[in-house]
Amino acid sequence: MTTLMVYAGPAAADSAITRTGGVPLVPAGFGWPTCRACEGPMEFIAQVMPGDLGLDEGQDVLSVFMCQNDPGLCSEWDPVAGGNKALLFPAAGLRAAVVPDGPAVGLEEVSSIQRVTASEDYDEARDGWAEREVRPAGDVLGQLGGQPSWVQGDETPACPECATPMGFAVQLEEGHDYQTAANFGGGGCGYGFTCRPCATAAFLWQT
Repeated sequence: MTTLMVYAGPAAADSAITRTGGVPLVPAGFGWPTCRACEGPMEFIAQVMPGDLGLDEGQDVLSVFMCQNDPGLCSEWDPVAGGNKALLFPAAGLRAAVVPDGPAVGLEEVSSIQRVTASEDYDEARDGWAEREVRPAGDVLGQLGGQPSWVQGDETPACPECATPMGFAVQLEEGHDYQTAANFGGGGCGYGFTCRPCATAAFLWQT
């Protein structure tokens, strides 16, 4: 079973929905992630609500950040190099984060999603949906759960706490509009993982 994330139009920047772009919803005391290499603030890419992953609504929200201060120079594709950050936030009591100054801290568009289920694997489901709906395949923004469709090969990260393979949570395409899209190397895909018992998350991308 594949659950596609289909572009469903713009959304409010602080909406409590699964979306790409906007402002992350965060707990009190949140500090905006900074890049280990350049020390600049990261770009907020996406948040995924637990209900869209088939989890109880009270479980954690997944938020993904990535450095875009010096694209290609901060190893932002790597899950452990410090050029990106995936975080799990308890769903209760979240509020819009205070966004730091800088040109590379957020996408230029906030995109809401519609869930579309299919029996095929991700690539077949994406192409089939585009053909049936007569819409660009780029309107599919990724998938929720299921099995990752790797561009290069399996790079499932291990949890830094318990060392077991992390669970796949979300696959992200760059976006439906290249002018407002995330930068995964030009046509690449991002992959978010979680270890919910350890409350850890990881992100990487391939192109």
